[in-house]
Amino acid sequence: MSPRARAMAPEERREVLVDVTLRLLREHGRAVTTRQIAEAAGVAEGTIFRVVDSKDELVDAAIARAFEPGDVEARILEIDPGLPLRERLVRLASIIQQRHRATFALMTKVGFMRPPDHDGVKAQAWRARAEELILGVLGDPGQFRAPAPYVAHVFRLVSFAGSHDQIADGSLLTPEQIVEVVLDGLGKDDDAC
Repeated sequence: MSPRARAMAPEERREVLVDVTLRLLREHGRAVTTRQIAEAAGVAEGTIFRVVDSKDELVDAAIARAFEPGDVEARILEIDPGLPLRERLVRLASIIQQRHRATFALMTKVGFMRPPDHDGVKAQAWRARAEELILGVLGDPGQFRAPAPYVAHVFRLVSFAGSHDQIADGSLLTPEQIVEVVLDGLGKDDDAC
C-alpha cells in the first residue's frame, strides 16, 4: 500500500492533480484513467472528485496548463546579451524548439489539430510577448537587411516549421540550422554574427 498523501487545501490538491494529469496525458493521451491519475498523485480515486467535477474537467485544466508559457519566458531572459548574435539565437532556437516539440507531442496524444484558445486573448498576448522576447535577443536591428519585427516573425516561423515532424517531413531542423536560415537569409554581415 502506498503512503497516504499529505493533507492539502483543495486548490493546492487541484494543482497537483493537474500537474500529474498533464504528465500522464503526454504518455497515455485522453485514454488516461482517473485510477492512473490517483495512483500517480498518491491519493484515493474519490479525492479527485472532491476538487473537480469530472475527469474531463481535469484533462481540460491539464491541457490548458500545457499551453501556458511556463518557464519559457524566464529561460529566454537568461540568454546573455553579451554573447555573439549567432550563439544567442542558437540558444533561443533551442528553447523555442523544445517548447514546440513538447506541445506538438501532447497535441498528437490528445488529438488536437491546433492549440485550444488559439485565437483567444491569452494566446494573442503570449504571441506579442514572445515577439518582444525574440526582439530582445536579436538586439541591434541594424544587423539585418529587414526590419527587426520581420526578422523575429521569420525566426518564429522557421522555428515552428522546423520543429514539427509533419511540416518538416520528418527531418527536423537543428537549432543551428534554424539560425543559419535566418542569419544567412536576413543578416547583413556574417562578421557581426
